[in-house]
Amino acid sequence: MNSAMNDGQVIVIDDEEIVRESMVQTLQLEGYNAIAFENPHTAIAECSMAWQGVIICDVRMDIMDGLEVLQQVLEIDPEIPVIMFSGHSDIAIAIQAIRMGAYDFLEKTDDPQHHLNTVQRAWKKRQLVLENRCLRQAIEGQHEIDNRLVGQTASIMRLRETVLQLAQVDVDLIINGATGTGKEVVAKCLHDFSPRAKKPFVALNCGAVTESVIESELFGHEAGAFTGAHKKRIGKIEYASGGTLFLDEIESMPASLQVRLLRVLQERTLQRLGGNADIDVDIRVVAASKVNLRDAADRGTFREDLYYRLNVASIDIPCLDQRKEDIPVLFSHFADQANQRFGRESRPVPELLLRQLRIQSWPGNVRELRNAAERWTLGLSIGADADTALAAKEGDLDELVASYEREIIVAALKANKGHAELTAEALGIPRKKLYLRMKKHGLERSDFVAD
Repeated sequence: MNSAMNDGQVIVIDDEEIVRESMVQTLQLEGYNAIAFENPHTAIAECSMAWQGVIICDVRMDIMDGLEVLQQVLEIDPEIPVIMFSGHSDIAIAIQAIRMGAYDFLEKTDDPQHHLNTVQRAWKKRQLVLENRCLRQAIEGQHEIDNRLVGQTASIMRLRETVLQLAQVDVDLIINGATGTGKEVVAKCLHDFSPRAKKPFVALNCGAVTESVIESELFGHEAGAFTGAHKKRIGKIEYASGGTLFLDEIESMPASLQVRLLRVLQERTLQRLGGNADIDVDIRVVAASKVNLRDAADRGTFREDLYYRLNVASIDIPCLDQRKEDIPVLFSHFADQANQRFGRESRPVPELLLRQLRIQSWPGNVRELRNAAERWTLGLSIGADADTALAAKEGDLDELVASYEREIIVAALKANKGHAELTAEALGIPRKKLYLRMKKHGLERSDFVAD
């Protein structure tokens, strides 16, 4: 028996207890994780697009007709195998069930081995469907994520792989990264490549909302909850139900709301502001922070229990200065996007500019680089060092080359605060060669060392 059977279920739906018990016992002896339901509504609630298993459903039941159960299950996922089960030889119903999409139609008087053979075929079909979906999603996702998390350095390739893996694991997590590294882009990828993709992705920047407003933004409110609350309002958490809630700069969340958020994460219920009713929510929370939340918890500025509840998994996004090799491809990518948005004709980015951009420091990370690409597309200034590198100069070829070389070394020294080894590494030359070039151009390292 396949070990994968331990991860899924065979659901038996029948209003006769003796039939349920007999079928479950037979299936369990064959190694299946079988579970029985008298109420079809409860059984249907177990189903989802990612559910691993098979349904065996009685045709004639008092609570809900078997064909109606079939219809509701197939609306959730048309590829869940539903085996209709009847104590009567009803050819008309059997034909109708098969036409509606039932996997097979069995009579309760059939040989038990025939029942088991049918379940085994249905089980294998379900596993194959799920495997093919995962493979298809991985192939499609791999192609699409390359256009969202752009770059070819080892760190960005690892990031793409981690995002695709964690997208399939329905746990809360924390994204760590400096300002401008693309935390919301990563969060959106986690949502779009997950089974929750068709449900809402709701984002809230906790640092951009005042403390007096954020409680209503997150939890919503009932009419009359406070002055000016003329009608009921659905909050971000409730609106995100079924999908993903992205909380950026969560370190800015007021302590009182951290307590309320912890309760939501533990119980998956909330109460609107001014209300008493518990409202069930099915959400995945992705939190992002530009500070180390572990350190913040140690300092007492962030709740430790909330940190542990969120930190089931984590993703670290590298700074742009940690993957400078990606700068040329990123800048060109952003320039192409800007050309399309502004309706301008695409033009190649000068190699001289790309080299200059690569050795500059980017404290604003990918966001700063994107802004520079948009300014360049519009013919605006993109920064003193880059503009100087592109400026036309008079003189013969040797003078122009010498001038350009000096500017490149100056920019690299500035970016690395006069650190010789880091500057040489950024320029791709030995340190001795750097010293000779600096001497040639009259440059002193001390002029670039930070105070």
